[in-house]
Amino acid sequence: MKIIIVGGVAGGMSAATRLRRLDEAAEIIVFERGHYVSFANCGLPYFVGGVIRDRDDLLLQTPESLGSRFGLDVRIDTEVVRIDRVAQTVSVRNLLTGAETVEGYDRLVLAAGATARSGASEDGTIPTHTLRTVDDVDHITAVLASKGAASAVVIGGGFIGLEAVENLVLRGVHVTLVQRGPQIFTPLDAEMAAPVLDRLRERGVDVRLSTTVSSASAPGVVTLSDGTTVPADLVIDASGVRPDLTLAERAGLRIGENGGIWVDGTQATSDPLIFAVGDGVEKTDAVDGSGALVTMAGLANRHGRSVADSIAGTPEQATPALGTGIVGIFGLTVALVGWNEKRLVAAGRAHRIAHTHPANHAGYYPGAQGMSIKLLIDAETDAILGAQIVGGAGVDKRIDVLAVAMAAGLSASALTRLELAYAPQYASAKDPINQLGYVADNLAQGASQSLQWHELDAARTNGAVLVDVRSAGEFAAGSIPGALNVSLDDLRARQDELPRVPLIVHCQVGQRGHTAARILTQHGFDVRNLDGGYRTWLAGTSSIIVPPTAERVLA
Repeated sequence: MKIIIVGGVAGGMSAATRLRRLDEAAEIIVFERGHYVSFANCGLPYFVGGVIRDRDDLLLQTPESLGSRFGLDVRIDTEVVRIDRVAQTVSVRNLLTGAETVEGYDRLVLAAGATARSGASEDGTIPTHTLRTVDDVDHITAVLASKGAASAVVIGGGFIGLEAVENLVLRGVHVTLVQRGPQIFTPLDAEMAAPVLDRLRERGVDVRLSTTVSSASAPGVVTLSDGTTVPADLVIDASGVRPDLTLAERAGLRIGENGGIWVDGTQATSDPLIFAVGDGVEKTDAVDGSGALVTMAGLANRHGRSVADSIAGTPEQATPALGTGIVGIFGLTVALVGWNEKRLVAAGRAHRIAHTHPANHAGYYPGAQGMSIKLLIDAETDAILGAQIVGGAGVDKRIDVLAVAMAAGLSASALTRLELAYAPQYASAKDPINQLGYVADNLAQGASQSLQWHELDAARTNGAVLVDVRSAGEFAAGSIPGALNVSLDDLRARQDELPRVPLIVHCQVGQRGHTAARILTQHGFDVRNLDGGYRTWLAGTSSIIVPPTAERVLA
């Protein structure tokens, strides 16, 4: 069998090497239009920042090493320009000589990936670099070397944009981050993204929200859509990617509803002799089964292996994609899985939300670091629909547990029953995952009624009264304007002073609020707990809090 693979790196090379392990006799040719067929693209920003010091560490395999170890015919600087499905051939152009040849295939694998979506001016007046290839890194480091401690503009505050910002700052570069929308890192919900914005600004990054890059007004200067100018010896465009559909569309292959190459569960396209993997392919979303564009290296590797199994005669249905991701920014870890609240609301899907703010390990053990967790739950089935975590140490462990729970079909309430490793320096006896499950279980059982931070204003407009059950000292240090202050420890004795109207109680993070709600509910009050407490409300609103007047305090 002759198998041609178009594209290397994660998906293409996983397919090629797995195929060789399964079939020693197959003829396997890999065409890669770039000069590097196997490199650590996720490590590229960290070479820019000097965290990875040796450029060769990014180069995982060469055509020679792949030929020696796996018997692969790898041809770099070579582009597949046409597919003839009837003749089962591809037309190939050598990018160095311009010569074209034709190769036949028995099976064809498309792993062309995605192309950068430009966030710079459409008139082409601003020279930009992406951060996707080894050549990109070479260009960026050359500019930085020539400029010394330069200035840079990064367009886009997603995964690559944040990594670019961090590593440029590590190089001593002054960075302006330009974000088209009103929020940084849009996969998060607003209250979860607030700490990311705070951390960027703490480290001196000039963050411009609801802004785009318009033009180059002078050498080393760009003009933004708000009319301001910023210095820019270097512009990195990290505004996103879109599937590379060039070959697929020319060949008449089916394109999915969200713009990626359609594949079935075995990674076969609408032509059963042609398969596709990687960032250019539409995956099946784990939450609702729809087509989804998920550009994660882990999925590309996994699906590359799957396509090899399919070609070798042992097909296995691909597992739906959860979209699990993680990124670090100046010591802050940001992780997510599944859907966010914005997407659930847009889809009209009924859901519950649980916010918690635990420490990564026992608080009495030195070095405990906090984290904020948001869990999205199906209102009818108690299924986990998604999660977001922002914090320090331990975030990676918890998001992986939640991803496994989603994949296994565990309910949110079932998180209470997970037996997780515990020692004071690693976790708490009630792990943050267990704590999250307790909140979810209380909501599912009706033992707690919650209200989200963005629902508070409407509830108060309709007559609800907000009661802050923290201590008087906490209340004085910062509070939600107009709240009454009755500490939890005084609540039973002072309940007669509370109005008999719908009440919303809150504490710092939600735990004391839940206790307060249980007390008042059993004394006949209509009560909801502000989910995630003052900390979540403060992150969501990012308001300047004015100290309350004495008339608004019941103490």
